[in-house]
Amino acid sequence: MAVMITDICINCAACIDECPVEAIVDEDDNPTGEDIYYVYADKCVECVGYHDTPACAEACPTEGCIVWAECVEGLPCREDISADARANHTPVIED
Repeated sequence: MAVMITDICINCAACIDECPVEAIVDEDDNPTGEDIYYVYADKCVECVGYHDTPACAEACPTEGCIVWAECVEGLPCREDISADARANHTPVIED
């Protein structure tokens, strides 16, 4: 996985249209059955080659909702994000 949406998601849809690779689905299509939006790990490229930071996190109005997660082998990952930040699910954008 690259970024992950946490359970504090308010289902506002701000992130969906911002994803350049259409890796985000709404609560109706969340494969876990949770009532939050979901990022498909096998599609997320952390906006590498598209934006300076993940566009979903930039658009999200809920502080700490979108966090770093483990990279998927074969997909782009931001190299400046530490393994600790990923393991601890540090928010992508911290105010």
